[in-house]
Amino acid sequence: MDKTSLTALARQQLKLAATSSSGRSSQTVHGGHQRHLRQTVIALSAGKSLAEHDSPGEATLLVLSGKLALISGEDSWKGSTGDLLIIPAARHSVEALEDVAFLLTVAK
Repeated sequence: MDKTSLTALARQQLKLAATSSSGRSSQTVHGGHQRHLRQTVIALSAGKSLAEHDSPGEATLLVLSGKLALISGEDSWKGSTGDLLIIPAARHSVEALEDVAFLLTVAK
């Protein structure tokens, strides 16, 4: 059995995002392209975003620290530390309202 501290990983990814020209960083925690379940910690610096993209399939987003907005068309949901958001099946984007780290879980 493997154990991972999401808190420590979120801090690490936030530091990497702060020094990255894109203002973002990520690391897969579990799974990958060869598995049905994939979990990735993603960090975005304040004001940065993941541009609009297609839904990856059944997915959730757990905010580990900070605040973000999940936007799909005219709909928008704000999330802060501890919030779990269900990602819509439609095209969507994620915007960092402040430095934010979240766990993206995707089941394909």
